[in-house]
Amino acid sequence: MAYKITDTCVACGTCAGECPVGAISEGDIYKIDADQCVSCGTCADACPTGAIVEG
Repeated sequence: MAYKITDTCVACGTCAGECPVGAISEGDIYKIDADQCVSCGTCADACPTGAIVEG
């Protein structure tokens, strides 16, 4: 199941730099493309605010 970024995202960009498949795009908050996400959890582990959840 793909991960998603919740509204507690502070748009720091840490997750985007960690994603091995480039599934995360920048915006007011970052977004994960569910079709590209391989559910590795690297982004969630790197997120300093815990804003990324499996979903």
